[in-house]
Amino acid sequence: MPAVLTGHAQAQSTLNPAGPAARSLSGVSWFVYILFIVVAIVMWVLIWRMATRRRGTFDEHAPVDVGGGQSWVLVGGFIIPAIILAVIFIPGLAIMRRFPIHDQKMNYETAPEIRLTGHQWWWEARYVEGSPDMHFATANEIHIPVGHPVDIELSSADVIHSFWVPNLSGKVDLIPGQVNRMRIEADRPGVYYGKCAEYCGAQHAHMMIVVVAQPEGEYAAWRAHQLESASAPSTAQEVRGQELFLSSPCSLCHMIRGTPAGGAVAPDLTHLASRRGIAANALENDKANISAWVTHAQALKPASMMPNVTQFSGDELQALVAYLQQLR
Repeated sequence: MPAVLTGHAQAQSTLNPAGPAARSLSGVSWFVYILFIVVAIVMWVLIWRMATRRRGTFDEHAPVDVGGGQSWVLVGGFIIPAIILAVIFIPGLAIMRRFPIHDQKMNYETAPEIRLTGHQWWWEARYVEGSPDMHFATANEIHIPVGHPVDIELSSADVIHSFWVPNLSGKVDLIPGQVNRMRIEADRPGVYYGKCAEYCGAQHAHMMIVVVAQPEGEYAAWRAHQLESASAPSTAQEVRGQELFLSSPCSLCHMIRGTPAGGAVAPDLTHLASRRGIAANALENDKANISAWVTHAQALKPASMMPNVTQFSGDELQALVAYLQQLR
């Protein structure tokens, strides 16, 4: 398990809901879980009886009379499974009708609060609530205020992805050329982990997202900080790191607001050091992992868009990492 998933994070589970959408699904999840246990117990009892019954020779056993031919196949193989599936399916339809993605209070004519775009293999989150000067972008981590429903617009830049944070909501697909909407809400503060729930290529398993639910005051402070430009380097080493970043191919792909770096094909790094993880939360955000990611990204996450950058000497790499780590 990646180190970034440890600590105070909430375990990913539909059985531990932290919001109204997840709570509506939790009841069905518990019902299916208990039903599975009951069916499994019955099946294991039947298997045990078959495995432990007395055996004899072919001469000792006459053909078994199953009482009505093969009707037991119809009952056990079709009728009982059909009843079980219907019992699950019908409540599922009722939940789908009241699921927040179809909430009548959602105004699809207005801008959402967050535009979430799926890329191979990372998440681009743009906060678009309010006037344009209040917009900003982050990556692989979104923050929401506790007790406040947040509308998210979902789209894909390449293939089909799927946004799923089990503790907060059901999964909703991100489809190329189509825009979907969903609403999430957290009842309590916490760090909730999710991931892409639709196979999207080689690094599908390493496309994770973090949702941080904060009290209103903490969220307001986080949002105000995100609107600020990147912090300026304060030491000679950090200044050298910034020079290396801006003169290397890094600045062609990544944006750091407040600097000439204006790349738009990779995650915005303006406040990189404040995030919990890197590489779509596959790695903890620390000095060692940043150094390894810069120089050997293809060894850590093969086929990702991040190339191996091997042009830096040891001192230059340390300066670059020092600059990135002060981007808070």
